[in-house]
Amino acid sequence: MSNKAEQVLDDALQLSVEERSVLALVLLDSVGDAEADVEAAWRQEVCRRLGEVRTGKVNLAPWHEARARIFAR
Repeated sequence: MSNKAEQVLDDALQLSVEERSVLALVLLDSVGDAEADVEAAWRQEVCRRLGEVRTGKVNLAPWHEARARIFAR
């Protein structure tokens, strides 16, 4: 955390509980919808991987083979 951020945090911790609550909500709103960003990134990754399977770039293994390889390590 930068010195400026640490100073802001120190100042914020001096506020009342009500003021800190409002400040926390405003800060969270300013970050945006991170959950939607993560979901979009996963959707993109799933589409990419599905494309690799469909084009034959990667081959799938049956679950019993994959499981055996995992537990053989």
